[in-house]
Amino acid sequence: MHSKKVRTRFAPSPTGFMHVGNLRTALYSYLLAKKAGGVFILRIEDTDQTRYVEGAVEMIYKILKETGLRYDEGPDIGGDYGPYVQSQRQEIYREYAQKLVKTGNAYYCFCDKERLDKIREQCRIAKIDPKYDGHCRNLPPEEIQKHLEAKKPFVIRQKMPTMGTTTFDDKVFGTIKVDFSQLDDQVLMKADGLPTYNFANVIDDHLMEITHIIRGSEFLISTPKYNQLYKAFGWEIPTLVHVPPVMKAAGQKMSKRLGDASYDDFIKKGYLKDAIVNYIALLGWSPGDNREIFTLPELVNAFDINNINKAPAIFDEVKLSWLSGEYIRKLSLEEFLQMALPYINQAVSRTPVDVRKISQLLQPRVEKFIDIPAQIDFIDSVPDYRLDFYGHQKMKSTPESALQFLKSALPALYTIDTWTEEHIHTAIFELIDQLKIKTGQLLWPLRIALSGKQSTPGGFIEIAYLLGKEETIKRVEDAIRRLETEKVSGS
Repeated sequence: MHSKKVRTRFAPSPTGFMHVGNLRTALYSYLLAKKAGGVFILRIEDTDQTRYVEGAVEMIYKILKETGLRYDEGPDIGGDYGPYVQSQRQEIYREYAQKLVKTGNAYYCFCDKERLDKIREQCRIAKIDPKYDGHCRNLPPEEIQKHLEAKKPFVIRQKMPTMGTTTFDDKVFGTIKVDFSQLDDQVLMKADGLPTYNFANVIDDHLMEITHIIRGSEFLISTPKYNQLYKAFGWEIPTLVHVPPVMKAAGQKMSKRLGDASYDDFIKKGYLKDAIVNYIALLGWSPGDNREIFTLPELVNAFDINNINKAPAIFDEVKLSWLSGEYIRKLSLEEFLQMALPYINQAVSRTPVDVRKISQLLQPRVEKFIDIPAQIDFIDSVPDYRLDFYGHQKMKSTPESALQFLKSALPALYTIDTWTEEHIHTAIFELIDQLKIKTGQLLWPLRIALSGKQSTPGGFIEIAYLLGKEETIKRVEDAIRRLETEKVSGS
């Protein structure tokens, strides 16, 4: 349909934080434009001033830059189609609204709030969708003139056909057919002289020469109204791509109001931004093969709007965690250490401590950085733990055998002169040979004694090295005392 250059837009409202669905729309619009060698535009839709949130625009700039979704035109970088902020384009909308009134495709509506509330109430009682009753559709010109001269407040409404049906094509949902009788004469210009979102976005998309519009499937119902506006002006309708919603669970949409996470919340949880972008790409789109891990340039190459799914996408944080873990494993140790350090410092205040060694142990196990403190909190002090932790069937360990083997380990630990992993390993494995026991029978109780945990980054040898000789011996002695106090030996 479009031989001209592909131009897509991301047009958020500055009404809060960027939630997952928003970011996905931005990502798909970016991928579509870049795949086609086209242009990706940022436009700020701030016509609803009542919902404007201070700092939200700056947050949008920051997140798009951080995630690598660099726009070619936008409010802060300019371009040939500006201004890119709707509140700075009011004159443009007024002019186009007046054109529609002149051609009979829109009309002045002078109904006050009281009358509109009454209509809404009647619709509610009749159990039908609220719909304007067309009271001002055919006012005589002299009556309109009288109201205008009297400065009576008005809105401008779109005059929709009342009979027949309309169809349009969507790249995801195919051909959609809608009865005009279901559609309302929507407000285009509000009484305060500002356009509605529904009007402004059509005018801007045309004037900014947008060729492909990607938006949520909740806009399917409004699309016939937008298309009627394009037809009224004699404009070409862009290619439409409506994407399914992102759900928390079947039948439950994600929503900021319900406390569902925004992009920023996921960053605060310590997910890697590249993993977030990668995961969001897969919410409702698939590459057509089984690949799941993509860099942004790889996503550009793989992206195809024909592979967007109609079914709602379920947001699965377990899957995001897995993906984030895969990205964390790809970091160099230096990169991991730099990102993990604030979280290590939350849990570990003991000095000196080998943070590089801690990082080495953590990197294979961490999926998001917020998990780090709970994995290493034992370095400062052993948490209170249950004695039945010493029991482990596979390791052939029981609290009784644990007491016996911890006592055997003490002299071996005392004799280690140079406290390195290598020397600790040698001493402990010589003892295992002497005692003629399985490795787990000694290493398991030693791990519990040092950490109070059944699962740790690294085993006894790495933990002992981190804690140092003095602290290791002290913890083993404390564990022996505790086991004896509980009369494990006599029970």
